[in-house]
Amino acid sequence: METSGQILTSALARRGYGVVSDREYYSNIVGRHSYVHMRVSARRIPLSLTYPVQLAGFLDAESVFTHVFDIGDGGWLIYDTGVSRTRITRIPSMEPQVRDRLLSAYREAGIGETVSDVVSYLEKERSVNIIGIDFKQVLDGLRKRYNLTLGQAQRFRSTIIFAAMAGLLGLDPDSVDYGIERRFAGRAKIVEMNKFLSSMIIEDVRREYGSPLKLSTPTIDARELIIATGNDIVGMGKVVGGLRFQSYYPITPAADESTFLEAHESLSVDGEALGNILVFQTEDEIAAIASAIGAGLAGARSATATSGPGFSLMVEALGWAGMNEAPVVITYYQRGGPSTGQPTRGSQSDLLFTLYASHGEFPRIVLASGDPEEAFYDAINAMNYAERYQLPVIHLLDKFLANSTFTVPLPSWDRIRIDRGKTLLEAPRGVFKRFDKSEPISPRPVLGSGAITWHAGDEHDEYGHITEDPVNRIEMYEKRMKKLEIADSEIPVEERARLYGGGKDFLLVGWGFVKGAALEALEVLRDRGLEGAYLHLRMFTPFPTRFVGEVLKGYDAGRVIAVEHNIMAQAARVVAQNTGFLVTRYILKYTGRPIYTMELVDAVERIIEGGVEKVVLRYGE
Repeated sequence: METSGQILTSALARRGYGVVSDREYYSNIVGRHSYVHMRVSARRIPLSLTYPVQLAGFLDAESVFTHVFDIGDGGWLIYDTGVSRTRITRIPSMEPQVRDRLLSAYREAGIGETVSDVVSYLEKERSVNIIGIDFKQVLDGLRKRYNLTLGQAQRFRSTIIFAAMAGLLGLDPDSVDYGIERRFAGRAKIVEMNKFLSSMIIEDVRREYGSPLKLSTPTIDARELIIATGNDIVGMGKVVGGLRFQSYYPITPAADESTFLEAHESLSVDGEALGNILVFQTEDEIAAIASAIGAGLAGARSATATSGPGFSLMVEALGWAGMNEAPVVITYYQRGGPSTGQPTRGSQSDLLFTLYASHGEFPRIVLASGDPEEAFYDAINAMNYAERYQLPVIHLLDKFLANSTFTVPLPSWDRIRIDRGKTLLEAPRGVFKRFDKSEPISPRPVLGSGAITWHAGDEHDEYGHITEDPVNRIEMYEKRMKKLEIADSEIPVEERARLYGGGKDFLLVGWGFVKGAALEALEVLRDRGLEGAYLHLRMFTPFPTRFVGEVLKGYDAGRVIAVEHNIMAQAARVVAQNTGFLVTRYILKYTGRPIYTMELVDAVERIIEGGVEKVVLRYGE
């Protein structure tokens, strides 16, 4: 399914369409239900998903059973007729709770237990257009033509799906071929067989059904579009921002970023070598952050990438970096917790953890990205902040952004800057006051610069020597914490929070991947007579207190609604702590699936027009 999604995304982007596709999968190696949920637009680059879908293509019986109610009336379904007699009770990979819930819904809707029963219901009761394809027959033809084994031919099942979809969407053959070539670059025989099979399926579908879902001519204002996942986008930002050392221990959903960087360790432009990035897979997350701190002390722009369980192991070293005013970036991809939690599902439940992780008090910057464009620039800024203010920076993302594929406009080079602060690659030889108390941010000679410095986890004097003198303790403590005041005064408010819309009927307050659904919900609700706004929070420390406080003053408390992927409304708590404004209305989701536009719209109406105080969203397999 991932292959189908990649090829379709490439083909659509080739023609200038905006695409977002979310990859949902179980945390096992093979066999459990996985799917790609895609949104395509001719007039914008979409950042949110919604239901019902207009077009569904299923490889197996479990998908048909699971998503029967996700297909809109009058939509289109493509499926394998070879599974028509399969019963829902005979799907071994389906979780019992899911099966029982579906059977209950089937009985209520009058649906039988076979795939054929489901297809009949969709066709007769929901006017869904059905395209049944005998996958075995199609693959037998491919097998004989290219002398393939049965197992080899089975690998082309996804080709049938994306080709049939391409036919219905009216995609031209050149775009489909481009998608195939991009996905299977360097594998000429695989490209040839995919092109042959896809062209045959597209021709058959168009001959019988035409192209009923043909997309309008795209009007997106973009010279060129990047096709990338959120992980890739962050990796690109780090490369552009001058990253030279990345450490990691494999963990979902963070590892894809580091594997992307591994594929681009050697940097060159037009054949001219620009340098290398060292990507280092360590034995555990403790070693990952420790090595990244060490690389930073040696003068390299450094980072590590992880998720919740990994960050839990990093917190002692995080405190060491705080004590030693060491620059380090932790790219933190949130997933469902606690403990192992939901390794492949999304969440926003680690915000408070990042704000207070490690014992004691020390300055850190915590920023969060809401879309791929923000993620790109935030990846660069995180390294700038770490070196300018000499502290740890935690860059928060979530699984929804990480594992979704987007079409993204090329970045604006005018917005990119590199700021290394008071980093000294060369320094006077001899003993150096690394922690000079005369200013909050001291000059920072790197290891090997010529200066002699000391670093310890204990409290220390200006030279780094351990001391427990109480007067020194006060001076060093205040020196470190003063950095947050400086950062607060220097970092532009537009990089820390932003208000979208100006309607006074309601105000949504959110962060991270909530952004896309929130912005689209504003448009839908405006058409329904409710004029609202969305306050998008991007930096949680130093918190943009004055700006957020002024925005909140313009709304009645009963019309301010926190929208988050957690049960505690953690960002709303941070708002209360910093501004004194207590949010009392909530829209929350913690199933591990993204917030969909249609359910957010419904929830806002229930709160504003129905007087409900809290809505817990549940939609999604």
